[in-house]
Amino acid sequence: MPRRPRSSIYSPRYWPTWLGLGLLWLNARLNTYGGTLALGAAAGRLAMRLMPRRRRIAEVNIALCFPERPAADREALVRAHFEALGAGLLLLGFSWWARDEKLSTLVECEGLEHIERALEAGRGAILLGMHFVDLDIFGRLLGQRVRFAVVYRRHGNPVMEHFLRRQRERHFLAAIPRGDIRGLLRALKANMPVWYATDQATRGRHSALVPFFGVPASTNTGTTRLAKASGAPVIPCFGYRLPGKRGWRVVVNPPLQAFPGDDPVADTARINREIEAAVRAAPAQYLWIHRRFKKRDGMESPY
Repeated sequence: MPRRPRSSIYSPRYWPTWLGLGLLWLNARLNTYGGTLALGAAAGRLAMRLMPRRRRIAEVNIALCFPERPAADREALVRAHFEALGAGLLLLGFSWWARDEKLSTLVECEGLEHIERALEAGRGAILLGMHFVDLDIFGRLLGQRVRFAVVYRRHGNPVMEHFLRRQRERHFLAAIPRGDIRGLLRALKANMPVWYATDQATRGRHSALVPFFGVPASTNTGTTRLAKASGAPVIPCFGYRLPGKRGWRVVVNPPLQAFPGDDPVADTARINREIEAAVRAAPAQYLWIHRRFKKRDGMESPY
């Protein structure tokens, strides 16, 4: 049978998505950073009540990763996470439409010299990313200082996919779909820094059960293959929101030494430890609503 054509992105079924994007644009143009944080936190508290499944996922993840914390502390962390998540949603508009002048006073950076030195060698750089709630704004802020390409996962909503790809191609050197390994290697060969993250659950021959906060997590081992094939250094980098209305801190750590090693699983465990250290800097801002501990063959899902 012939394939049924996809609905136009302008069809009525996608009007709510366009409305949402319009509201993000309006907020980015008219609201202040502090006002956006307050509005987003309120939206996050509402979402925590209206999204019990996502709340449950966050509760399970935080309980698994911070078992040493009292139950009351973990509950407070869940609330803080949803507040950060709500603000992060509104701040998407800042990452796409806010003027550079509006953002330049809201960021402090450290470690950019590590990327600059890596590029002097001419083999690109693998920017080891992490899924914090302000991921898109982090990319915009880092991209103002260092031009780089991003590896991204296609969105299931065609309007969002159309829009996200257009915005990423506008703000970054290239937007490479996840799974396009040749495209990623071409970018590295062209001496581009490429943002690449492995901290979401995956399954397949290029994955392994590796500890994340001491809990077995199905994790992509592809960073080792990319580093071996390209000769590019692996440079951990992340960004998180500072307290109050101070903005963000963008952190670029030194390249991983003696990486890759002989064992991809050991390399991946090392990467997870780097991510854990970053998460501890701002635990409420990590993406806890993702089912990080799913897809574990032979193990029961904690969700």
